Amino acid sequence: MANAVLKVQAPQLREIQSHYAPFITDKTPPGGVFTAKLPNCTITAYKSGKVLFQGNGAEQEAQRWGTTESSAPAKGPSASSLPANFHLKSVIGSDEVGTGDFFGPITVVAAYVSKEQIPLLKELGVRDSKDLKDPKIIEIARQLLHIVPYSLIILHNPKYNDLQKSGMSQGKMKAILHNKAIQNVLNKIAPEEPEAILIDQFVEGPTYYKHVAQQKEVVKKNVFFSTKGESIHLSVAAASIIARYAFLREMDKLGKKAGVELPKGAGKHVDIAAAKIIQSQGTDVLKDLTKHHFANTEKAIRLAHK
Repeated sequence: MANAVLKVQAPQLREIQSHYAPFITDKTPPGGVFTAKLPNCTITAYKSGKVLFQGNGAEQEAQRWGTTESSAPAKGPSASSLPANFHLKSVIGSDEVGTGDFFGPITVVAAYVSKEQIPLLKELGVRDSKDLKDPKIIEIARQLLHIVPYSLIILHNPKYNDLQKSGMSQGKMKAILHNKAIQNVLNKIAPEEPEAILIDQFVEGPTYYKHVAQQKEVVKKNVFFSTKGESIHLSVAAASIIARYAFLREMDKLGKKAGVELPKGAGKHVDIAAAKIIQSQGTDVLKDLTKHHFANTEKAIRLAHK
């Protein structure tokens, strides 16, 4: 039986887990994150970042995500490689929300924060959106919309499901959206140029550029990648807050369409809510409300027919 092993960073591990969500089993080994069974390959991911591919299709499947450990891929820029005093520079930051939520779209935002605006954003309480409760996010976001140049792109569920069904990974979708949002902001602020662009990292730099290689315009000048970008520059924090605000608004719209309040995340409470929707409206409605390939779909169908 063929084997292949990859060593990946946390953002890419999350992407891989999302991609194989429909095939994830209930059995996970000690130290494991998930096990997924495909027709020609079994994939087991571990907390250490190792991803083991086993079966006749192991090598081919592993190549989707990079090269094996024997020839590890080059790493993209890290926070330690950022220019000195990066937090004080004029920067376009980008972030996304909704990638791990069963219900709702993906919202991607790029926002430009000039060095002169940094004190004002601090005064408004701009910081990592994960440290803020939704009412505060809404309050801050409504002010940011009138202060910073930004671009919001929403990938609605029907389009997301079509792209995923065609074979496009969530990581590629996000890369394309980030690239487009950043380009939109560059066009808005021209002829002014940012001193840097910071993307909240979800894949390594080389993989990101592979994802966007076929786009008409690819932004590369002064682009940096870092995990926890919200803590590095307020532009990413601002983008995160606006993206969360947009996601919450879209969830409200979808909830009204479904006739119920839609829960966030992808836990058991989500399965129960989806099952109730199936019982009242049928399975097909989920394609407009959810990321249909998530394992939650099958779990909800089972619950609905108990």
